[in-house]
Amino acid sequence: MPKQVIRVGHSPDSDDAFMFYALAKEKIDTGNYEFIHELVDIETLNRRAFHGELELTAVSVHAYAYLNDVYALCNCGASMGDKYGPILIENGNWDKINCNNTKGGETVSVAVPGTLTTAYLALKLYLAKEGITNVEFVPVPFDKVFEAVKEKKHDAGLVIHEGQLTYQREGFNLIADLGTWFYQETGLPLPLGANAIRKDLPWQVQSDVVRLLKQSIQYALDNRDSALDYALQFGRGLQRNDADKFVGMYVNDWTLDFGDTGREAVRTLLKMAYDNKVAPKLVVPEFI
Repeated sequence: MPKQVIRVGHSPDSDDAFMFYALAKEKIDTGNYEFIHELVDIETLNRRAFHGELELTAVSVHAYAYLNDVYALCNCGASMGDKYGPILIENGNWDKINCNNTKGGETVSVAVPGTLTTAYLALKLYLAKEGITNVEFVPVPFDKVFEAVKEKKHDAGLVIHEGQLTYQREGFNLIADLGTWFYQETGLPLPLGANAIRKDLPWQVQSDVVRLLKQSIQYALDNRDSALDYALQFGRGLQRNDADKFVGMYVNDWTLDFGDTGREAVRTLLKMAYDNKVAPKLVVPEFI
């Protein structure tokens, strides 16, 4: 009997690679399922999810606000920023306190890694709270944000992935850590990414796939050294200790299970998105 193919999409970064190590390297028994992995940046995955191309895919929690008719959130596989998260960095042209007067009142340009990312949503919420309005958002591939800001093509950049650890070495200044800001506002961790499963799959398939995803995460946590060896190839030059730190930030107990706090964080963020007119509808998340 042929195996059922489950196409999986996730980002080519160290934390996602760590999470999917056991499935990618066939370290666990997947039974009647064959997992085929596609490594694509998160903004591309968000946009592909509108068409339901993949049975299981990483998505931004922000993007889920547009996708809840196609996908449900897996209760495992989350990336949560527990008092940390995406960062807004600058190259010397940005004055956070007097942003509305920066450059004589001209618009300031911010490179962002996609307008469906949760980082972008958090940035919009942060700027609204700060009363900063004269900002132009320019989508840039996530791994080109540093370069774009360093070359002064943009006044600031929104950084996701490993750059959260290395921005100071690259000579940038921190404007805000959006995970810290979200915690100060809500008392909750910032739910950045999740894995989502297509709702048109039979219930048993959904249940089996989520169970196998959780097994993969647990295997990586239980076999950290070998999983980290695999993940390092996706770390874009990170030293092992930095990669280990980054993985620990985003693959942990939250990843095994959103938990009550994590689920409340998702509900809170989606409501904030709707209340601030960043998302088109109020979404009550569905977890599998």
